[in-house]
Amino acid sequence: MPRKCPYRIELSDAERDRLEATARRYTSPYRDVIRAKIVLYAAAGLDNDAIAARLDTPRQIVSKWRKRFFRERLRGLEERSRSGRPALFSPSLVVAIKALACQLPYESEVPLSRWSVPEIRREVIERGVVASIGETTLWRWLSEDAIRPWSHRTWIFRRDPAFERKAARVRDL
Repeated sequence: MPRKCPYRIELSDAERDRLEATARRYTSPYRDVIRAKIVLYAAAGLDNDAIAARLDTPRQIVSKWRKRFFRERLRGLEERSRSGRPALFSPSLVVAIKALACQLPYESEVPLSRWSVPEIRREVIERGVVASIGETTLWRWLSEDAIRPWSHRTWIFRRDPAFERKAARVRDL
């Protein structure tokens, strides 16, 4: 015999309007749409197994969101911070390293034509920005913003003050 859920959902007009808007909005994150539909079906009197079957979601998930809505109303459907290892690097440090990667190496008086991840790592450690950092971490941060200093064509940027004079000989051929 199926279990009867002790959490009976009754919605106010404002809650129903907000949940229906979330459930039908194409730009809503999928998780928010599912949560809204769970609550709407629960308010319509469906049990957890029926809701799970309609939404192709495990019954435990339906039970979780029904219970959280019952206890906390709309606030219970919001995303909560998750446990895990705390961040080792502050967001301002990440921004500073990304800014360094966007500079040309000669602006930092480094004798390179372009940055590579190992060179960026070496530079931030030498500057004392961090005590240590992995190349994979740096690569992941730069990839988030599609920063690829190693693929810069630095020949476009003239570093030699006599470039015009030297290039003029070749250009006039």
